[in-house]
Amino acid sequence: MKAFYRFVLVSGLLLVLFTIAPNQSFSQKRPPASPGVLIVSTQANAIVWVDEIRRGTTDASGKLSLKILPGRHTLRVRATGFKEVTTPLLPGRRGSIAVKLAPTGDKAELAFQQAETARETARDAAAREQAAELYRQAIDLRPAFPAAHVGLARVLMELGDTPTALEEIAAARRTRPIYPEASAVEGRIHRDNSSNEKAIASFRRAIREGRGFQPEAHVGLARIWEGEGQYGNAVSEYELAIKQLSESEPIIYQLLGAVYEKLQKPKEAVGAYEKYLEIAPNGSYASAIRSIIDQLRREAAGQQLLPE
Repeated sequence: MKAFYRFVLVSGLLLVLFTIAPNQSFSQKRPPASPGVLIVSTQANAIVWVDEIRRGTTDASGKLSLKILPGRHTLRVRATGFKEVTTPLLPGRRGSIAVKLAPTGDKAELAFQQAETARETARDAAAREQAAELYRQAIDLRPAFPAAHVGLARVLMELGDTPTALEEIAAARRTRPIYPEASAVEGRIHRDNSSNEKAIASFRRAIREGRGFQPEAHVGLARIWEGEGQYGNAVSEYELAIKQLSESEPIIYQLLGAVYEKLQKPKEAVGAYEKYLEIAPNGSYASAIRSIIDQLRREAAGQQLLPE
């Protein structure tokens, strides 16, 4: 039964995309700084990014509550039919922030917004092809559109068109040479193509370009180390991603728990899985994770009953 749940989890994770503050340096003499709460108030169903990492969507009232680490950050907000807004967050900024969006008639921006929605909701190849076509329309209308090139690269990666996906990453860099997300996506393309050395180089470039902050790249490195049996390194990378996302992304806890199991650390595995359930009690993997936790606890109890 435990093997069945593991299969379900891994299969589901292959469909998960991280579309995931300069990195904080923590002194050994000082405890890590605690994240603060920021409430974004804007249009309903608007997408919110912090430091180019997607952090969620506002509710019907246009609000979204986020945990963010201390330091300077950049907030970006986009809603369908409106002009995207980017604004700096000064150190210590907490509480509520109102972001006013203005309607837009920019055809390239509107095509890009439609493409993003199509990609995020696509569940088959035909839908992904449709998303790719919308990205191409946006690029035709505005050739210097790095975000559209990266979005198209993500779709092409899902469709298995590795060479063209890499061409789109190169096109994005021609307009925006320093682009952490583009480098992270490039790393994922190489990893999916079993080119681990190239993937590692791309992920590390993404982290450099992000000045240490790039959760998607840290997760990418973790998955490579896990695949190579370097479980300690994988744990370190997952934990970095968790810190950078202010413990807001439950799926990373599932990945971390699985690595702890491979390290034969059931207590740590249960802790990671329980954190997943704390954040997403009704999440897609919640039922399977509860069963794994029960199994781990039974195994641990059985081991304690064994004679010395």
